[in-house]
Amino acid sequence: MRALPAYEPPLVKSNFQTVRTTAYTHTESDHLQFTDHNALGGQLQAAGPPIHRAENTRLLEITGDYRVASYTPAPQPFSMNDDEPKPTVRKATRATTTTTTRTVKVVRGKRVVVKSNPQPPKIGSAAADWSRWPVGTTFRLLSTGQIYRVDDYGWALAGRNTIDLYMATQAEMNAWGAREEPIQVLKWGDSEESLRFLERHQDYKHIRRMVLELRGNEDGAAQLH
Repeated sequence: MRALPAYEPPLVKSNFQTVRTTAYTHTESDHLQFTDHNALGGQLQAAGPPIHRAENTRLLEITGDYRVASYTPAPQPFSMNDDEPKPTVRKATRATTTTTTRTVKVVRGKRVVVKSNPQPPKIGSAAADWSRWPVGTTFRLLSTGQIYRVDDYGWALAGRNTIDLYMATQAEMNAWGAREEPIQVLKWGDSEESLRFLERHQDYKHIRRMVLELRGNEDGAAQLH
């Protein structure tokens, strides 16, 4: 039976953390069985493009419930497709960023930049240990401005301070590699909800490790191999 990865003590819970990040995609050999679906049964989403220029961004606060599906009696697809409900947004003094589209038009022989209404950022999928970043945790990569939400987990992430970012292609995955990234947590997920979901799937050791830690038994989680 495959051994779990070496256990790492959890990071201090904070809205600003420096985290080891890796990348994955649905066409990897060890992910083919799951196709392009996350742990909740919904579709994995790639984040929007990096945001590099401050003047093209404004601050927003994500409000509303990240959950598109109910977990009872059974999980329904978790997706951010255009035809499904989305969280509402409002102006705030902090939180996440969104891009503003600029169009150049010629008016009376002069080039004029016209700004269109900004759209909410496309939120990407991320896999992590749900005892450290509970399902629904939404965060921003400070280096790129991209927004990710935890909706997946994996064997190699249980008991580890690593977040795996979903990429649409293997080329993007390989280009990302492994990086130490400062992140800003915009919204923490629900630990109790994570525990209720994971308790139903404890046939797998990596899930049992997350359950132990969610129950406050870090020693038991560390001893599970």
